Amino acid sequence: MGGGRTDYTADGADGPGWDPGLEDDSTAVLKAVSRQLKLWREAAGLRQAEFGAVIGYSEDLVSAVERGRRIPQPEYLDRADEALGAGGRISAMKKDVEEARYPKKVRDLAKLEAEAVELGAYVNTVVHGLLQTEDYARALFGQRHPAYAEDELERLVAARMARQSLFERRPAPLLTVVQEETTLRRPIGGRMVLRQQLEHLLAIGELRTVKIQVMPTSSEEHAGLAGSLQLWKLRGGATLGHDEIQLTSRVIADPKELQVLEMRYCMIRAQALTPRESLGYIEKVRDET
Repeated sequence: MGGGRTDYTADGADGPGWDPGLEDDSTAVLKAVSRQLKLWREAAGLRQAEFGAVIGYSEDLVSAVERGRRIPQPEYLDRADEALGAGGRISAMKKDVEEARYPKKVRDLAKLEAEAVELGAYVNTVVHGLLQTEDYARALFGQRHPAYAEDELERLVAARMARQSLFERRPAPLLTVVQEETTLRRPIGGRMVLRQQLEHLLAIGELRTVKIQVMPTSSEEHAGLAGSLQLWKLRGGATLGHDEIQLTSRVIADPKELQVLEMRYCMIRAQALTPRESLGYIEKVRDET
């Protein structure tokens, strides 16, 4: 990996994301697809309601797709291609749409996670993104100021859920996460959403490739007071780090910085409750919620 660090504004590896905007190459692709769909429909002399009736979708959905408010599913594009006699030209957009479905910054993060054989993280504000339920993630993105538009919020939730496909890999990477106790008690989305999130942590924490630890608030020793951190060990032996503060998220490749992060993470894990103790602690918090 070349260079010491890569700075970029992310959606938030775990949190709601605090970037001023998510305009990127994927947004431009989706806008272009929306325009093309509208042009094809108009050339066929069909109103949105008529076109929707032909392909089996509501007028509202057709309108949302053509305004770029909804991302068309592959089935939508295939039906549109057939109904408009596009000869495969609309269906051919499926690959571009799928690649652009999530913001580039999320895709970049997902690519790194896909290359990882081991992921380690200490999180002090929210539940780690790879461990979040859909409702928790949606509530979290809903906390963002300035607020996301509804379609952008749903796009980011879908992206976060898609990242969790790494649990289905064979062999699956080893994931170790140290959660600050406060992240287990903050009722993001309300008490029911939090309770479901805690139940999810208990379930996923039983996987052989997942180790969740809790850093109790009562702990007198804490090597992670400088903030959250992540480490990725990639195929081939390379290691990368990641940290995130407010408007900036950065990937770290500098060996000296990585040495510091690895040292801190080892200490954090040693100071936290063991994985088995942690599951018992999460169960206790769940019962109190």
